[in-house]
Amino acid sequence: METTDLVLTILHHLLAFSLAGIIAAEFVLIRNELTPGTLRRLARVDRHYGLLAVLIILVGIGRVFHGLKGWEFYVYNWVFWAKMVTFAAVGLLSIVPTIRFIAWNRQAVSNSAFQVPGHELASVRRYVWLEALLFLAIPAFAAAMARGYGL
Repeated sequence: METTDLVLTILHHLLAFSLAGIIAAEFVLIRNELTPGTLRRLARVDRHYGLLAVLIILVGIGRVFHGLKGWEFYVYNWVFWAKMVTFAAVGLLSIVPTIRFIAWNRQAVSNSAFQVPGHELASVRRYVWLEALLFLAIPAFAAAMARGYGL
């Protein structure tokens, strides 16, 4: 059980750090001119975002049911639920950029002169900025949980 807990914890942390990197990559890519190549990169990066989020959830569920702390630690811990709500909020905020990246990429493929409308880009930048800001709270909640807060 200790080895299982260790492996799940390592995977969970690696996936979370990878997701932070993906959010940072999106943040950087939308700061520049959105050429067709950049739009393709954004779509590819965003697919990785979704995959990593699903893997984090699956490994997290594994930690709840197969970790050393036991499911009771998580279910009755308000900090855990604050962390879950924050993760869900980040995920919900990511929907608008994902939809826009797909639409922009399709338009760029069908029209080589396509330019991303400035108001849409500004909106997506706000969403990604909010995602990044909220994401910063997740490790804080995790650190609090690891120290027994929320019980």
